[in-house]
Amino acid sequence: MNNIDLKNKIAVVTGASQGFGYAIAKRFTESGAKVINIDKDPLATAEAKSKGEFTYADTFEIDITNFAIVEETIKTIIDKYNNIDILVNNAGIAGPSFKTWEYPSDDWNKVIDIDLNGTFNCSKAVTPYMIKNNYGRIVNIASIAGKDGNPNASAYSAAKAAVIALTKSLGKELADYNIAVNCVTPAAAKTKIFDQISEEHINYMLSKIPRNRFLKVDELASMVSWMVSEENSFTTGGVFDISGGRATY
Repeated sequence: MNNIDLKNKIAVVTGASQGFGYAIAKRFTESGAKVINIDKDPLATAEAKSKGEFTYADTFEIDITNFAIVEETIKTIIDKYNNIDILVNNAGIAGPSFKTWEYPSDDWNKVIDIDLNGTFNCSKAVTPYMIKNNYGRIVNIASIAGKDGNPNASAYSAAKAAVIALTKSLGKELADYNIAVNCVTPAAAKTKIFDQISEEHINYMLSKIPRNRFLKVDELASMVSWMVSEENSFTTGGVFDISGGRATY
């Protein structure tokens, strides 16, 4: 494992109790950062803590779709830790598998609200503090589905495509500061998000990966760790591919 220097950095990671978020939080902690977990699922958080692999500096169980609550939570973090150096917008859901014309509107709205609006809310709340300190690294966890558009997953694909566009917009807006805003577009990994989708859809995703295997969460965590480091000082508004050869652009 390469050594990424995140010593004494304050990192907020949404959905850090499981899957990608847990692996990212673990790698950040091993690299010296203080990780603050924002995760709505108390059972997942309790399970993560019970593993004893690392310690969160703090945990907040909040709904990221509610901007007022997000804003208040970020202020609480700032008051306690003085600043936020790193934000990783990871929290998200896959939603059910349906054809677009059969997709339940309530499920569509829920996916958009968590995956897109949650990312917007956290970025909106944290960015002013990063501007004030003239330093920050924001990484949004998008998906290869946001590039390709997966069948029977239109809500998830649309939300992640929008996250890519949001990343590009915010990156350009903050280019005059020492703030880097980038996203990563992973292929599927064997996480609990698989519990939300059909076996047919899982097999479809695997068939599209030239490496013929799913992404490992630690592989994503390694990439993200460099993306949030001081070494990543030039690239902003970028889309980092980690799809095992699936991406065509």
